[in-house]
Amino acid sequence: MTLSRDPGDLSPSRRRRSRGPAITATVVALAVLGGAGYWGYTTLSDDGEGTDDPRVAEATAALTAFLDAWETGDAKRAAGLTDTPDNAESLIKSVMTNLKPSRTQIEAGRGERKAGQGVTIPFTVKMAIPGAGDYSWTSQANVVEGKGAGGAGASGKGQPGAKWQVEFTTQMVHPAMVPGQTLALKSRERAAVLDANGEELRAGSLVGVVDPKTGKGVSGLQARYDKQLAGGGGQAKSVVVVARETGEVVKNLTSAGKGKGTPVRTTIDPEVQEAAAAALEGVKKNAAIVAIDPETGHILAAANMPGGMNRALEGRYPPGSTFKVVTAAALLQQGMKPSDRADCPKFAEVNGQRFENQDQFVLPSGSTFRDSFAHSCNTFFVNSRSKLPSSGLHDTAAAFGIGGTWDVGTLTYDGSVPVSNSDNDKAAGTIGQARVQASPLVMASIAATVKSGSFKQPVLIPDAVKKRYEASATLDAGVVDSLRDMMRATVTQGAGKALRGLSGEPHAKTGTAEFGSETPPRTHAWMIGYQGDRNLAWSVLLEDGGSGGRDAGPIAATFLENLTR
Repeated sequence: MTLSRDPGDLSPSRRRRSRGPAITATVVALAVLGGAGYWGYTTLSDDGEGTDDPRVAEATAALTAFLDAWETGDAKRAAGLTDTPDNAESLIKSVMTNLKPSRTQIEAGRGERKAGQGVTIPFTVKMAIPGAGDYSWTSQANVVEGKGAGGAGASGKGQPGAKWQVEFTTQMVHPAMVPGQTLALKSRERAAVLDANGEELRAGSLVGVVDPKTGKGVSGLQARYDKQLAGGGGQAKSVVVVARETGEVVKNLTSAGKGKGTPVRTTIDPEVQEAAAAALEGVKKNAAIVAIDPETGHILAAANMPGGMNRALEGRYPPGSTFKVVTAAALLQQGMKPSDRADCPKFAEVNGQRFENQDQFVLPSGSTFRDSFAHSCNTFFVNSRSKLPSSGLHDTAAAFGIGGTWDVGTLTYDGSVPVSNSDNDKAAGTIGQARVQASPLVMASIAATVKSGSFKQPVLIPDAVKKRYEASATLDAGVVDSLRDMMRATVTQGAGKALRGLSGEPHAKTGTAEFGSETPPRTHAWMIGYQGDRNLAWSVLLEDGGSGGRDAGPIAATFLENLTR
């Protein structure tokens, strides 16, 4: 249970209207005023006629001034029109702060003069309260004449010069209250988002947030599964009477939805999630880590730095050289072997467009396909494009699940590898540029596919998945073995040197993806991979982060080291 209680800055919608001090008019026109917070004006007399008693009219005018101040949230001004300003200001401020109405209308009714007791006047309060809906109640106030020329009331603390004062009591504010109580909002109990162990999940950008005003989920899983977590429709909050000292609910005045929320259970492994989140601590760039179980497709971790956008599952980026896993698979399907010769010059020219290796490195004569993959030689892959048809990358990507719509249980970006529309487009596509797009989730899934030998669609909320997407193509066993060999070589002799010496036989592929139009271009840093001794595949993205091996590699190493501690 969450209670919103007591003082804070007041920011209710204000509604201006004119009320005359005398109630002698026979008709009061309906004022149609535009804008939020403006409700219709009604007559002060129940029967539409004014009163002939000038003292009742004066008392009603005094109460109207008090109600106007209360209505606009000006607790201090309202309190100054009462006989106990301190008590009045404290309670009115408490009620308005706790309920935070978006609109308020308070109308006085027909007053009645009672001998020796002042004038008793009924009034109605109407509020529109975010999360609790429209709420109204009727009460009454006793208005008495102040003493002496200065207009001080019974307490002697009234507003100077005030002839009439409102006798302030807790019951006057709401008849269901007694001294020591106030009005507040009680949030409807929501079920929790759980990790794979059944404990409450701690991952901000994945779980999402609940709007404190409305009590509804507004992002992440809290928004997607709002009805399930809240227990169906109805209001998210109810108006209650609480003890001001303890916040204990004394009485329910309205009801929220009656349904009971059902937890949402995810596949997130708290140990893996914690290791991923810890690996991103202190990272200054936007970053993400995704981890997957290759055998089941269960998403074990989805960490983002900073929180907010779930770039781990929804982000769209050029994958750069990490996509060479797919390109290599396409070339292997065409008959190439890891031991085949693969020249790696400094530059490659395609119709006047120059491609180069990072820092314009070259590999020595006699280098192999395995070498070019491990060191991430762009020029070799670009020059190998002629071995692939225009649909070659597109068709091979299908074996990794790219091109379908994944039913994960939450919003994801599932990647795109279009059929090449030109030689230059195909050349750039071989190194994960041009129109090739992926999310960290997609790239982790590519590594998982190599580990398991076949695509298993990632899943986050198993109970919500109706039908997993099945890949429209498969990889030959020999192709898978070769990819494993080359991804291991990336660590032992290539650009994935940040993982050397780590336990678990990590396999990896680095990536440096150009983006934007600056010269030289800015780059995202990537590393994807899997562990040889356990069911764990992963992807690391560092936005605008430099080099895959140099910048993303150490983050991946920290993540894997965290898992062994």
